Amino acid sequence: MEADPLLLSRIQFGLTVTFHIIFPTMSIGLAMFLTVIEFLWLRTSDELYLRIYRFWLVIFAMGFGVGVVTGIVLSFEFGTNFATFAKLAGPVIGPLIGLEVLSAFFLEAGFLGIMLFGMGRVGPKLHFAATFLVALGTTISASWILAANSWMQTPAGVAIHDGRFVVTDWLQVIFNPSYLYRLPHMLLAAYISASFLVAGVGAWYLMKSRHLDFARRTFSIGMGLVSTFIAAQLFMGDTVAARMIPLQPSKFQAMEGYWDSTPSAAYLVFVAPDQKAQTNHIQIGIPYLGSLFVTRSLHGTVPGLKETSPADQPPMAAVFYAFRTMFLLGLLMFGAACISIWLRWQDRLFTSRWFHKFIIVMSPAGFVATVAGWYTAEIGRQPWVIFGQLRTADAVSPVAASSVFTTTLLFGVVYAIFSAAFLTLTLRLIARGPIDGPRTSPYSGGSPKRAIMAPLPAPAAMQEGQLQ
Repeated sequence: MEADPLLLSRIQFGLTVTFHIIFPTMSIGLAMFLTVIEFLWLRTSDELYLRIYRFWLVIFAMGFGVGVVTGIVLSFEFGTNFATFAKLAGPVIGPLIGLEVLSAFFLEAGFLGIMLFGMGRVGPKLHFAATFLVALGTTISASWILAANSWMQTPAGVAIHDGRFVVTDWLQVIFNPSYLYRLPHMLLAAYISASFLVAGVGAWYLMKSRHLDFARRTFSIGMGLVSTFIAAQLFMGDTVAARMIPLQPSKFQAMEGYWDSTPSAAYLVFVAPDQKAQTNHIQIGIPYLGSLFVTRSLHGTVPGLKETSPADQPPMAAVFYAFRTMFLLGLLMFGAACISIWLRWQDRLFTSRWFHKFIIVMSPAGFVATVAGWYTAEIGRQPWVIFGQLRTADAVSPVAASSVFTTTLLFGVVYAIFSAAFLTLTLRLIARGPIDGPRTSPYSGGSPKRAIMAPLPAPAAMQEGQLQ
């Protein structure tokens, strides 16, 4: 059987973007966490915060580096595997990616060195400013990438001349109909993912009875941040889904798993769809819950995928299960946050070992949910690369299948090595734990406040009375 270059190109892009998205998510979330921790250190002079900062700074740096390298690969793939897309949509996508480099990458690169190596070499306020600006850079970077991707989901502000997209209104391009909903959804996903990772490491130390002061503080802050963000995320997720009904109806119809529009619909948790026959051979659901979620009424009608022409339908099974994975993990994370609040109120947050085991298992949940959400967005957009405007089949490069297969194989090998190296180094760092010491502040007197207030040393000549 002859291989399909389009299918192989999509598999390659799926492989590389799956690996890549984990690291920006980690960088955005940990940058926020480090900013909070350094602020608390400056406010309280409690050096336990400094130990937490230094421990997570190393993991942040490793994740940031891998994220930058793997992101460059995606840019190249637009030219190699989707050259037609790059040619037709280049006037829109190119400037947005260029602005991301100019406004975000340079900001991150300019202050990352101070953040990683400047403690003790620059003042504490300047170092905190560097941490904050790196965190701001990761957020700006995400905002430009989401602007470009959201434009591909809900294009606006363009006209087509000679087959190419030409911008008529940049504000409409950037603030396209889905951007302002998807951006906070993505940022909250990053914050929650990193917070669960932090809490999971704290829970592991609590289970092992190691580094207990570090473990309690880390676990408490991690679960506190999860509890802060998860309710907002459920609200934003529901808002994004509601906006999808008018903007990308086929994606929403595939997410719900029905072929025919169904009143008083169950919330389907399992389906065995047959795309060719346009039916589910098996479906299992919770009565009325689907209508309640979608229409806020027990008897409302959930739209079915048959409302979209078969030629324009996304693959239901992939979209349905990706969305269910994200949604069910979101509910589990919300449950974990509620339990943590209750245990904190009962003063049992640090003694409930069953809960610590649960949080350790849940440590990667945020990243898995983020990847599943990205699959829902990207696969649900199919068969369009620019929704309603340009089909993916018309955007692929005229390259041989064997070339795409070979590069996909090479990417798989290289990314497997990257994964093994990152996981090995991270797990070793976690196994070693934070560096203990009676005095860890790099500033004079061991206190950032005292360092700020300390007078500048007198010049040597004045000390010796040579200027008198």
